[in-house]
Amino acid sequence: MIALPQLNIPNIKAKIDTGARSSALHAYDIELYQEQGQSMLRFRVHPYQRNTQDTIETQAKLLEMRQVRNSGGVAQLRPVIETIVKLGETERLIELTLTSRDVMGFRMLLGRQAVRNQFLVDPGRSFLLSTPREQDTKEKI
Repeated sequence: MIALPQLNIPNIKAKIDTGARSSALHAYDIELYQEQGQSMLRFRVHPYQRNTQDTIETQAKLLEMRQVRNSGGVAQLRPVIETIVKLGETERLIELTLTSRDVMGFRMLLGRQAVRNQFLVDPGRSFLLSTPREQDTKEKI
């Protein structure tokens, strides 16, 4: 489990994918607006897999729009934000693309840029820095 404190997301199950360059967060109802001359995004997040009841409404500054290849190899234009990610006791600033991940196994994907020079990834193990919520263990992690 990780946290995105600047987005008011206290925990979200994330998949670390060293094959993906960038990180992605499941977001919907994404709305672009201006605030004091800056482009901002207002959006909603369902932080828990297979749960559409718990919704977090949040906002962030738009960093840029970027072409990103999805898991099917199709290029998509996605909004990019910067935010703090907390993984264990480590906090760092990462770039995060916003996209629909409803059909994916995890609501968040943590790409190699986010873990670069900070963590050693053991692909055979899970939840080394945190424990899953009881609800998530029932989903057969």
